[in-house]
Amino acid sequence: MSATRPSLKLTHEGALTMLAGALAKAKELGVPQNINIVDEGGNLLAFVRMDGAKLLSRETSLSKAITAASHRQPSGRLNPADAVNLQLAAGQRLTNLVGGLPILIEGQCLGGIGVGSGTGAQDIEVARAGLAAIGAEDQMP
Repeated sequence: MSATRPSLKLTHEGALTMLAGALAKAKELGVPQNINIVDEGGNLLAFVRMDGAKLLSRETSLSKAITAASHRQPSGRLNPADAVNLQLAAGQRLTNLVGGLPILIEGQCLGGIGVGSGTGAQDIEVARAGLAAIGAEDQMP
C-alpha cells in the first residue's frame, strides 16, 4: 500500500482557457454572466463578471463552483432534505442552484466551474463550454 498517489491539478492557464470558452458561449447566447472557476479545495482561480451580469449572481456562481468541486457532481443535485443544513454548515458556500459543474479529467476532480445570471439552462450551457475548452468530462445528459 502506498502512502501517496499522483494527482492532476488545474493550472491558472487552464482556468483562463476555461474562462475564455465560457465567455465565448455567454456572448453567443447574448447573456451576460458571472463565471467562477475554483480548484479542488474551492479556492478561486479565475472570475469574471461580464458587463450587465446580475450583481448577486457573483456570490451564487461562486457557491455553485464550490458545491460542484466539493461534491464532485453538478450543483442542484443535493438532497433537498439536506441542502439547508449543508449550506449552514459550510458557511453559505454550498447551494442547490443549478449552474455548477465539476471539472473532471481522467476521473479526477480538479475543481468546479460555477455560472450565474442567466436561466439555469443557460448557466449550464456556459459552464459546459468552459469544460469543453480544456477537454474535461461532462456529467450532464
